Amino acid sequence: MVLQETTPGVMVRAEKIVKRFGPLTVLDGVDLAVKRGQVVVIIGPSGSGKTTLLRCLNHLEKIDGGRIYIEDELIGYREVNGQLVEDKEANIARIRAQVGFVFQRFNLFPHKTALQNVMEAPIHVLHHPVEEVRERALSLLAKVGLAEKCDAFPHKLSGGQQQRVAIARALAMNPKLMLFDEATSALDPELVGEVLKVMKQLAEEGMTMVVVTHEMDFAREVADHVIFMDKAQIVEQGPPEQLFDLSENERTRNFLRKL
Repeated sequence: MVLQETTPGVMVRAEKIVKRFGPLTVLDGVDLAVKRGQVVVIIGPSGSGKTTLLRCLNHLEKIDGGRIYIEDELIGYREVNGQLVEDKEANIARIRAQVGFVFQRFNLFPHKTALQNVMEAPIHVLHHPVEEVRERALSLLAKVGLAEKCDAFPHKLSGGQQQRVAIARALAMNPKLMLFDEATSALDPELVGEVLKVMKQLAEEGMTMVVVTHEMDFAREVADHVIFMDKAQIVEQGPPEQLFDLSENERTRNFLRKL
């Protein structure tokens, strides 16, 4: 599938993405289109390229082939005489600031409170006024159910609470797009639900989301579009009911059966 140069209503467009780590090809000609307000869930076995694809979408990993656009703006590269060259870091940072990323590990600053963690980037990256940022940060902590934990340091928070702070921190940048990389996989089972609840709420509010997860119930219930990846490629994709209940692809069926 070759995507058109511009696609109305599409937030993310990836064309023929190739990524290698030495001799290993981890993405092999991957195409992806994510519409505004859409929740796209990526599933598949470990090592299939899911996390790498997510990291390529905001140029945390440099691609070896293809192109990625965020709202029709090329990320990571610019075109010079028909050739792609590495873009200026300032341009990459500007586009990346529009993309929230929630990692498997929470990556909070251990010496800062929950509130300070959420305030950090809007103050130092966006240079917004401190009081304005503080007010929004408190609102976001309340949104993820942690208003009373604003002065707590990460080591005083459960894993689920830390991940919810991480989501609030990403939202503090007013992103157009949210990427979630196995956001619940490092959590104890009893804490998974509180994070998925916040993610479901964001989906209901119309946030554009790309989610890598092993939570099949979440994928079935929340996703607009599900992608199954295996061996560096997209094997099958479609609405959740098609992928989970009507798939005719043997690799997809085998993966789901093992779950």
